[in-house]
Amino acid sequence: MTDLSFAALGLAEPLLRALQTRKFVTPTPIQADSIPPLLAGRDLLGIAQTGSGKTAAFSLPMLHHLGAQPVRPAPFTTRALILAPTRELALQIDETVRFLSANLRLRTVVIIGGASRFKQVEAMRRGADIVIGTPGRVCDLMNTRELNLAGVSCFVLDEADRMLDLGFIKDIRRVVAALPQKRQSCLFSATMPREVTSLAESLLREPVRVEIERKEETAPKIDQFVHHLPQSGKQSLLLSLLQDQGLSRVIVFTRTKHGANKVAAAIENAGHQVNAIHGNKSQSQREKALREFRTGRARVLVATDIAARGIDVTGVSHVVNFDLPAEPESYVHRIGRTGRAGAAGVAISFCDPEERGTLRVIERLLGGPITIVGDAPPPMQSQGQGKRPGAPGQARRRRFNGNQPRGMRSAA
Repeated sequence: MTDLSFAALGLAEPLLRALQTRKFVTPTPIQADSIPPLLAGRDLLGIAQTGSGKTAAFSLPMLHHLGAQPVRPAPFTTRALILAPTRELALQIDETVRFLSANLRLRTVVIIGGASRFKQVEAMRRGADIVIGTPGRVCDLMNTRELNLAGVSCFVLDEADRMLDLGFIKDIRRVVAALPQKRQSCLFSATMPREVTSLAESLLREPVRVEIERKEETAPKIDQFVHHLPQSGKQSLLLSLLQDQGLSRVIVFTRTKHGANKVAAAIENAGHQVNAIHGNKSQSQREKALREFRTGRARVLVATDIAARGIDVTGVSHVVNFDLPAEPESYVHRIGRTGRAGAAGVAISFCDPEERGTLRVIERLLGGPITIVGDAPPPMQSQGQGKRPGAPGQARRRRFNGNQPRGMRSAA
């Protein structure tokens, strides 16, 4: 659908007023294609990149249906459930839902790990129209009968591929088993590997399939570079790079939580404002870190891969891969934090000798080499041959333009 306004989609007037306050007039492609079938009560399978507007695509029809049937939920029950893979994404969805439902009298409760369980239980004591949660904490409250899903009429599973990457399949199946048979369900995913296809088939009933391809002209333009150096030299190089004020808002990715803390401490000792975010941080600490990074109080954010999709901050000038990711596919999720909203971005990776195999896999998935900065690494030693001194290679500028092989995509 093209040249379509939100008003033409048939949304309730309170939702249109909320959209008008932010001057949202024209729906994105995923919204234009998803909202009509969802308003008609159909199940939906949506395949779209993060940042395409899918949160509003499933939230607007959900709010339309809930607002049309004003029912006070019983204690510890909810009328709708949205599952997200990370705490950060759950909070972003909650922010969007609250904005869209500003003119409706609906209660939203966020149920996520790393936050006060007691406060979440107290909130559920009054019942909720919408629960937005992560699978682990949702199952936790289900086990103690402090969350009852028998009255759910709308169910959304967001970022399904990421859910499976994080190992939530058992929790997801437990949640689905507790839902009533009569409900509307939708599943959104950036890709459709076999596991996600199987999950969709078991979850959805004769769904409408909506697939939005990334348009080249709106894809992020990210210049990618790699430094070859020993592990012991990474910290010095990072601190040297941070002397350049052109690195105005930087995310540094490490492989481990301990590594994130260590790198953040070194950056702070060098006089830069920095925060770290990873799985051992409490929810309040994570929210504070993101808030300070988003507002510019902290110039650098050090993160592990758990935050690769959860960080939604505009104006990130550079992403630095202090360690290459354990899973090569995560590389694209990391660098997708820069080059957002049409802006250019830069991704810099540090590669020690033990990571060269991972780098080769990343380059194969990208379809070409990443530009080498500084000295080229020595050639790999062939069997029966001695080492040969390496000569600088022909470095080629590689721009990440969104047209990657299936399975490699931006999280922007």
